[in-house]
Amino acid sequence: MLLKDMMSREVPYLRRGETMERAVHLFKQSKIDALPVVGDDMRLVGVFTRTNFFDALLQRASLEDAIDPFVTVKPQSVPWDTPFETVKELVKAAPVGTAPVLDGEGRVCGVLTKANMVMTLLQKSDMLNAQLKAILDAMHNAVVAVDRNKAVTLLNRSAERILGLTADKCVGRPVEELLPGISVDQALSGAARVGSKYTIGNIVTIANIMPISGSGAVDGAVIVLQDLTELEKMARELEIVRELNRTLDTVLNIINDGIVVVDREGVVSLVNQVVAGYLKTTVQDLVGKRVTEVFKNSRLHIVARTGVAELSEIMNVGEDQLIVSRLPVIKNGRTVGAVGKIIFPHLAEIRELASKLNSLQNKLAYYEEELKKNAREGFDVNGIVAVSPPMVKVKDEARQVARGSSTVLITGESGTGKELIARAIHAYSDRRKNPFVMVNCAAIPENLLESELFGYAPGAFTGADRNGKPGRFELAHRGTIFLDEIGDMSLHLQAKLLRFLQEKSFERVGGTRTVNVDVRIVSATNKDLSRAIKEGKFREDLFYRLNVIHLRMPPLRDRPEDLEPLVGHILNRLNRIMHTNISGVTADVLEILKNYHWPGNVRELENVLERAANYALEGPIRPSHLPPYLLSTGMGEAEDENPGEDTLKYRVRCAEREAILKALEKTGGNKTRAARLLNMSRSRLYIKLERLGIKC
Repeated sequence: MLLKDMMSREVPYLRRGETMERAVHLFKQSKIDALPVVGDDMRLVGVFTRTNFFDALLQRASLEDAIDPFVTVKPQSVPWDTPFETVKELVKAAPVGTAPVLDGEGRVCGVLTKANMVMTLLQKSDMLNAQLKAILDAMHNAVVAVDRNKAVTLLNRSAERILGLTADKCVGRPVEELLPGISVDQALSGAARVGSKYTIGNIVTIANIMPISGSGAVDGAVIVLQDLTELEKMARELEIVRELNRTLDTVLNIINDGIVVVDREGVVSLVNQVVAGYLKTTVQDLVGKRVTEVFKNSRLHIVARTGVAELSEIMNVGEDQLIVSRLPVIKNGRTVGAVGKIIFPHLAEIRELASKLNSLQNKLAYYEEELKKNAREGFDVNGIVAVSPPMVKVKDEARQVARGSSTVLITGESGTGKELIARAIHAYSDRRKNPFVMVNCAAIPENLLESELFGYAPGAFTGADRNGKPGRFELAHRGTIFLDEIGDMSLHLQAKLLRFLQEKSFERVGGTRTVNVDVRIVSATNKDLSRAIKEGKFREDLFYRLNVIHLRMPPLRDRPEDLEPLVGHILNRLNRIMHTNISGVTADVLEILKNYHWPGNVRELENVLERAANYALEGPIRPSHLPPYLLSTGMGEAEDENPGEDTLKYRVRCAEREAILKALEKTGGNKTRAARLLNMSRSRLYIKLERLGIKC
């Protein structure tokens, strides 16, 4: 403690030239004996004391006179960083009761009075008493203090517990009433008495009685009682624990399996002799080492951190293959370590089983790699058949944006090939050697979609796998995840997806451990997300996160140039799959296909051609092979230049002309909007306008 912690900071002070009357007022207000006199910079000039004031009165000075002739110009002052012990000695030796206090720059910042010192000593005394009481109450032993008259002055909580009384009922009573048969005479004469046995009811204690000495004389005694009953109970419990440890040690060393126990940090805390013998070392040499120093490829430290058990795994140690199981040690719901059990495959049957299992694992790894390789090679921007400018532009953009890691939003009608573009982006990116994981947000029920995306912890819900399950985001680590039909995702999941996009981490359902993954997100939808945002069905902040790069897939009706190459490509694939020999389509069929508006886009075209291939089997596909709804449009047949007025073709032609004129009238002559109203492509509208002789 320093002087600045105990001084008075409200400083009454005088300046040169001030009057006696001013000094009298300050003496009356502050009730101190000396007032600092300071200059303009608050530096100490002197002090004006009550004695100075009385001297001035004796010299017949008036209240209007200045204080200057009577100021003590070399007063005693104290720096504010003076330690408490030094201040205490100064106060004892000082003839005056007040002194100015100066800060580090020599300016007056307070005054020190003997009253400040007394208050500080009282506070320290109170603090020491509180600390002493807390220490005594925290002691397990009972403490009873008596004065020189053998009256009780203090009991701690342990003494209250043993006596069954409270301190307020005991203080002041003779000690013989509380502790019959105990004697403090020896301690009051100045000699300690230790190690004597004393019984209180059913409690046996050891009593130590010590004198309390003040200034050379004995002021009282303190009695400390140590409860032997609890010590004996603890000794019995300790012996039981020792016996259990001996039993455990015997069990661990008579079994043929190896046992290794580690703490949460992966440090070996227990190991049996079987493991030590296998490693040709001692148990003492293994305890305290990290488990990875004992077995280089051990995963026991990982189980100690994650709490996820691993059963019947193969671990290679040199040329040996050991069968290991790793189980977490749970305490109060928290993983505090792990136990590893090692089966040493001495039997020929076990060695053969391990060999077969190892072979199966190698085959599985090979097939997984081959599957990934085929998946990577199967998707390429060049494999997307398109010659129309809109689709060529989409392909070029996909190839260009594949280099980065920004999110991509693909929009377009159902069946336009959004998934193909997403796979192509992955195939052209640096992530192509890692997984491409697809999730259809509309096909998975909402209550299951969260656990599918983010996985779930062990025991997260009824029926959950007890080992937990990784989600699609974890499976797509360092790869690409394709969220199809993102517009159908619930607002709850949208919020969790937004958090992942911001932090690149998440927690499994029912879990608390944060999972960090590196995933590129490509999403797609056939919905108008702008309208969904206005209707409150889609988060605007998530839309901006997903829409960093936007690719729009044009519908098939807006790119008629792609129809013919698509037909050829699809028929070649159908021939391979269905073992047919379709040579193409007739001119009539091609005209019918071009005139149709294709609401289902490329997917519908594939279905139409597959149906036709089933009927045709070989040769070209003819109109009779097509589904009836395509033929009912009547647009695939050649139109006569001058059909008769009574024919159906003439009436159809008149109806077409009237419908087109009405559409043009509604759109103010805008052909693009008119084509949309008529549900036909713009190029088809131009053909109709020319054939019907409509000028606009």
